[in-house]
Amino acid sequence: MSTLVVTGLARHYGEAAVFQNVHLTVQPGEFVAIVGDSGVGKSTLLNCMAGLDRWDAGRIVHGGTDLGSLDDTARALWRRAHVGFVFQAFHVLPHLDVAQNVALPLMLLGQDDPARVRDMLAAVGLEGLGARLPQQLSGGQLQRVAIARALVHRPALLLADEPTGNLDPGTAARVMELLTAQTRAHGASLVLVTHSDAAAARADRVLRLTARGVAPSV
Repeated sequence: MSTLVVTGLARHYGEAAVFQNVHLTVQPGEFVAIVGDSGVGKSTLLNCMAGLDRWDAGRIVHGGTDLGSLDDTARALWRRAHVGFVFQAFHVLPHLDVAQNVALPLMLLGQDDPARVRDMLAAVGLEGLGARLPQQLSGGQLQRVAIARALVHRPALLLADEPTGNLDPGTAARVMELLTAQTRAHGASLVLVTHSDAAAARADRVLRLTARGVAPSV
C-alpha cells in the first residue's frame, strides 16, 4: 500500500502561476475529487502526479519514491508499474481489439494473463466483447475499456481526468460506481478531477484547486 504526498507544488506558464502551494495527501483506498474553474490547472496537476508533466517547485512522493529525483526513463517505469490513468478522451488504440487494449499494461510489464483480462472485461460489463474493435463500441463502452485498462494491472495509484465528461448521466453514474468499487477492492488511491457535482459527491473528500493552492470545497 502506497500513500501519495504532494508538498508545496507549483506550476507556472511564463510568469503566470497556474497553481502554487498545493499540499495534498491521499491514503491507500481513499478517493479524493479535485474541482475548480476551467483553466485553473486541474489536468496539469493530475499530469504532474503521474510524472507526465513537470513542476517548478515542491515535491511529489508516492510510496517513498520521490518523482522529482527520477529521470524520464525511471518515471516511465514507475508509472508503468504503479499508475492507472483514465483519460477523458479514452485514448484507446483503434487498430487493437478491446482485449488487446485492456491487456496493454500487462504486456508492458511482461505479464501475459488472458484470464485477468477476461475477468476485468466482465467486471466492467464488457464480457464477450474482447474481439471487437473500438469503432464498434459506444462512448460509454469505450470509457469502460479505458477504465479496465487502467485497473487491469492493479495499480496503487489511479488518476482520472473527467472520466464522465463525454457520457450521458446514466452511463456516467455506472462508470463512477465501477471506478470506485474496483479501486477500493484493491486498496488503490484514487484522484479524480471533474466538473461533475455527481461524480465529486462520491468522493471521500472534495478539494477545490485555485491559483493559490487546494482547500476543502464548500
